[in-house]
Amino acid sequence: MNGITEMLKGVLEGVILEIINRRETYGYEITNNLQEYGFEDIVEGTVYTILLRLEKKNLVTVTKKKSTMGPMRKFYSLNENGQKERELFWQRWSFISGQIEKIKEGNDNEK
Repeated sequence: MNGITEMLKGVLEGVILEIINRRETYGYEITNNLQEYGFEDIVEGTVYTILLRLEKKNLVTVTKKKSTMGPMRKFYSLNENGQKERELFWQRWSFISGQIEKIKEGNDNEK
């Protein structure tokens, strides 16, 4: 769907935290997960930029493991800070999506 990438930029970090929360994973696998969920426009470069940001914010633990396909791979798992940030993301998401739905439905009395 056109224009979805721009809208996703603000929420992609939280979505990636959720994917990492499910199991230890690496960038290429995260990109494939997103594409399987219908986000075909998301490219590896975008995912790796976000993973680097998550690492700098100390939200993930990085483990390097040997790959059967060549060089060492960085595997990501959520640490305690990442768990807290993921929970906050879903709280914010619930609030924002609820408010947007109210606007869409025209519920003026629920401001």
